[in-house]
Amino acid sequence: MTFPAARRKTVQISVGRVRVGGGAPVSVQSMTTTNTADADATIQQIKRLATAGCEIVRVTVNNRDAALALREITGKSPIPVIADIHFDHELALQSIKNGVDGLRINPGNIGSRRKVQAVVLAAKERNIPIRIGVNAGSLEKEHLITYGRTPRAMVESALKHIQILEKEGFDQIKVSLKASDVARTVTAYRLLAEKVPYPLHIGVTEAGTLFSGTIRSAIGLGILLAEGIGDTLRVSLSADPVEEIKVAYAILRDLGIRRRGVEMISCPTCGRAEIDVISLANRIEKRLFSVQTPLKIAVMGCVVNGPGEAQEADIGVAGGKNIGILFKKGVLVKRLPPRELEETLIGEIRALTGEEIF
Repeated sequence: MTFPAARRKTVQISVGRVRVGGGAPVSVQSMTTTNTADADATIQQIKRLATAGCEIVRVTVNNRDAALALREITGKSPIPVIADIHFDHELALQSIKNGVDGLRINPGNIGSRRKVQAVVLAAKERNIPIRIGVNAGSLEKEHLITYGRTPRAMVESALKHIQILEKEGFDQIKVSLKASDVARTVTAYRLLAEKVPYPLHIGVTEAGTLFSGTIRSAIGLGILLAEGIGDTLRVSLSADPVEEIKVAYAILRDLGIRRRGVEMISCPTCGRAEIDVISLANRIEKRLFSVQTPLKIAVMGCVVNGPGEAQEADIGVAGGKNIGILFKKGVLVKRLPPRELEETLIGEIRALTGEEIF
């Protein structure tokens, strides 16, 4: 059995220049937390997200001012922009007119068939996809009565919205099925993956704070991705959205799906440690966050076992009371005072990657 499993086969859609599904790399998304009507603030946050590795960004479009601001936002965004819309088909039409690369809108919630047809026609003309986003917390009454707040109800809701679009001859679709707990989320995606050919946007919604949300997302997304389910993802955290990007790439990297930036190995310390490994590792990880070159580094607290335990690392350091070492692929390169470990390692990584590190 291969790990992770072979990716589920889907049709492919394009969100701007980013391809989703059909064998394309699993893409990383986030959502802005700014007032979308404040175009300058929104653009600045999008640029921060793009620098961190975000490949698709979603913005709330909850009123006319937000829709109008999209013209400037989409013109200056370095990555594709998706408009997140609920209930109001006019906002969807304005968003398309103002240059978005995709919509997140549930067609069953925007009114009459005439309104759905207007949105579908505009999306077809601009060749932009629509994401159907089902959340366990906002299911239609008909599905709640029949199935309760269950994975089955989530899937039935998604199928209903999909059929509305398919009836209008629209197939540039991706789908998400999110709950705030892992079990329902995973089960719902498994069920839908067997029923439709469309790419899936995966995530655990309202996952929590940086700490609890990271754990919940890593478990839920990790299970799905390990089973080959998922074509694009968002880690939803009550935190700076840049943190969502960090966590997303860590999940993908540790599953062997994508490599970007620095992967750190560091020991948990023990009675043999004669340097402050915890502080050293945290400082180094923070300084290396902006590095994009895939690189595995190690920060170890013991020169006895450190190089051997971290021999798969591209480069690393280990420290003792009076002596520290720099090693590459487990081979000793240099002995040096422990106080010089951090700057020596940073300098070596600068030389290896050619990137600026502060």
